[in-house]
Amino acid sequence: MNTRISPLAGQPPTASMLIDVAKLVAAYYSEQPDPTLAAQRVAFGTSGHRGSAFDLSFNEWHVLAITQAICDYRRDQGITGPLFLGVDTHALSAPACASALEVLAANRVDVMLAVNDEYTPTPAISHAILVYNRNRAAARADGIVVTPSHNPPRDGGFKYNPPHGGPAGQDITEQIETAANRYLEARLEGVQRLSHANALKATTTHRHDFLNAYVSDLGNVIDMEAIRAAKIRMGVDPLGGAGVHYWRAIAERYGLNLTVVNEVVDPTFRFMTLDWDGQIRMDPSSSYAMQSLIGLKDHFDIAFACDTDHDRHGIVTRNAGLLPPNHYLAVAIDYLFQHRPKWSKQAAVGKTVVSSQMIDRVTVRLGRTLFEVPVGFKWFAAGLLDGSLGFGGEESAGASFLRLDGSVWTTDKDGITSALLSSEISARMGRDPGEIYRELAREFDEPVYDRVEAPATPEQKQRLSKLSPQQVRSTDLAGEKIQSILTQAPGNGAAIGGLKVIAENGWFAARPSGTEDIYKIYAESFRGADHLQHIVAQAQAIVSAALAASTQQPEIASSSSAQLGKLEP
Repeated sequence: MNTRISPLAGQPPTASMLIDVAKLVAAYYSEQPDPTLAAQRVAFGTSGHRGSAFDLSFNEWHVLAITQAICDYRRDQGITGPLFLGVDTHALSAPACASALEVLAANRVDVMLAVNDEYTPTPAISHAILVYNRNRAAARADGIVVTPSHNPPRDGGFKYNPPHGGPAGQDITEQIETAANRYLEARLEGVQRLSHANALKATTTHRHDFLNAYVSDLGNVIDMEAIRAAKIRMGVDPLGGAGVHYWRAIAERYGLNLTVVNEVVDPTFRFMTLDWDGQIRMDPSSSYAMQSLIGLKDHFDIAFACDTDHDRHGIVTRNAGLLPPNHYLAVAIDYLFQHRPKWSKQAAVGKTVVSSQMIDRVTVRLGRTLFEVPVGFKWFAAGLLDGSLGFGGEESAGASFLRLDGSVWTTDKDGITSALLSSEISARMGRDPGEIYRELAREFDEPVYDRVEAPATPEQKQRLSKLSPQQVRSTDLAGEKIQSILTQAPGNGAAIGGLKVIAENGWFAARPSGTEDIYKIYAESFRGADHLQHIVAQAQAIVSAALAASTQQPEIASSSSAQLGKLEP
């Protein structure tokens, strides 16, 4: 199968590739979306609304409409506690945060902004909501995170976290999306708003020390003493993201040998190396985007990075380099469920349908229940909240897990604790997660995994989301009898927005992205790379048939370099 990896992947960007921040922010304020065009309407994917001011898909009108819709939702649901408002380092995030505050203040919502306007990681928002709501039956808090996650610098994003602290479920986002689009159609009639100066001075606008509240509590989820005593040498690259000032505070509070290798905040993200498609993307699971930290791997016992809102992680070891996310998830699960004696014996392992079956095999050996759900961390929130899930993780390098005592830590992804866990594992096991994964591979056989991505129009994505078992006409998958074809997740029966085909030693899943205009094919084989490529080819044929009515077939790109570790640039 042809791949379309950019020849610039892994290289620094040229000056011409950098966004013009002033023009982008000007477009945010001056351009108005046309709600009769689908691409310019509010659309919540698996993680909030995302878009770019240049494309009229993330402009001030979008933020004003969404925020008013959230205020309406809060009023309807009787949510009267404070709203924790956080922001990352993308160029559009600060303007969007200002717009949101203007609406929230006009609606008399008590808003908690960061002290000194500090950038705020997604897990710090989730943590703040849950700490506030602990033992509280009424006047509960919720939150908004202004971030497009690891998306390119031109993008903006807006996420809502209800009182359970995690990403809002579809039942909530559909209400907010519908109401926001009505406001767009009405040219913002009904949207309440104060000037920014008056919003800042409003009696409902308060300050909260997210950084110290989060950092001071980390010792209740990570064994910091073990890391300190073992003198683990750590390197961290915040990738210019919202946690940039958290790491030094963590090192100082817990006496850790931790070096922040890059503390630069620059909305052009010029310090990044280009991702697989030649774009700047702050993806800590991409070997192309992570070239700078990979080049420093021999300077530390272990190194790690987080994406722009710090809800995803990337782990770099001396021998393995950047660990594929599935490898680290398997190691983390294997370790946590054997080193958290206060966790419930019934606490299950959460994974998405596109994550490695190595996790399934580890879970069986641990004697735990597997909770397999569609893509989207929202599916783990309830289980993490009540402790019925000990761990929830996604193939895209997002995870969270319980506190040491078995109670909830965050119900949204937490890249900071996932990164620090790699140091705890190294300290207590005497070997790093890459070495431990090699042991798992010897025990369970070593799978090879690939993820293929390609551009897709909204129409094509809609078609792919409705793939059915009837469109799989073969009875075998790469020479093995097909055991099952899933359109619903085994753990909760929710639609996976595509399909998954499973044989004894391999599987694939095909689905449209919920955050970008691309589709993805995920595949895995326990019989080697050749078998994997046969699986991918068969999957691609099914997808191509589903898109047969399209006038142009998309080019495809394999991210197997990041997943298999065999094509490192």
